Amino acid sequence: MRLILASASPRRRELLGQIGVNPDLVAGADIDETPRKDELPRPYCLRMAREKAAAAAGGPDDLILAADTTVALGRRILGKPADAAEAAAFLVALGGRRHRVITALALRRGDRLWTREVVSSVRMKRLSDIELNAYLESGEWSGKAGGYAIQGLAAAFVTWIEGSHSAIVGLPLAETAALLQAAGWPVFGRGA
Repeated sequence: MRLILASASPRRRELLGQIGVNPDLVAGADIDETPRKDELPRPYCLRMAREKAAAAAGGPDDLILAADTTVALGRRILGKPADAAEAAAFLVALGGRRHRVITALALRRGDRLWTREVVSSVRMKRLSDIELNAYLESGEWSGKAGGYAIQGLAAAFVTWIEGSHSAIVGLPLAETAALLQAAGWPVFGRGA
């Protein structure tokens, strides 16, 4: 049995390493991440994780782990910004307000599928023009749901969280370990 991480995110691989899990293969799943009309953030996030797990190639005994992280402002999905202008709009909208960060996990082995969702709340301060422009200039917003990465420079903007820090980064570790163990992957006791 091999563990395949269906994600090109270096953050997810690093997070797995924190719990002593090293995937045998890392292969990002290429899917259409466009939300459906009127799709709500939580069902959207779970659908993305499931589709990534389904799209990844593996043998019948391989475990395929996929995840998706979505930033939700009310019913609005704030995905990965297309450009700096959209990232700026996201960051201004998030400023001074609470929002949710949803991370869904999907673990597939053959036809069997295990899923989990973790919802955390985050409050970001209102950014000054200097802070906003410096962050946009850093490029760190690129490829990040909601246009920010809590594990990077944007940590200085986050005034409060409730929930799982690792889920906000992209992979809830307690839930991931539980899913892997439920599927027969020896998280503890397997050589790292």
